[in-house]
Amino acid sequence: MDERAAGVGPTACRGVRGATTVAGVDDDVVGPATAELLDRLLEANGAAPEDVAAVIFTLTEDLAGANPAAAARAHGWDAVPLLMVQEHAGHERVPRCLRVLLLLNTDRSQSNVRHVYLRGAEALRPGRASLP
Repeated sequence: MDERAAGVGPTACRGVRGATTVAGVDDDVVGPATAELLDRLLEANGAAPEDVAAVIFTLTEDLAGANPAAAARAHGWDAVPLLMVQEHAGHERVPRCLRVLLLLNTDRSQSNVRHVYLRGAEALRPGRASLP
């Protein structure tokens, strides 16, 4: 039996960062990129959607109109609280960038959390991002 299900052992909420770039704001582009990023974040941290406390999405200004929260819902994340915000103009070091802060209930220490950066988004955290 899973220790968390049995109520054994501490579980903490940890922040897990991720980012990817997308080619445009259309659902058929944003949807698969969002699903891939969320799946890779879970895989890298040995977690499942039910371990997620909440997700905060941010978008660079050039992705105004994209809706990664809707993409996450379509991917089956119905029970997870989601928030989406637009980044301020001028913070577009990486164009067409979708970022995620995933709040994960896990037994991992913060130093053992794995962050995921895809498709050019590695430039956001050079030397600190771990890629699965």
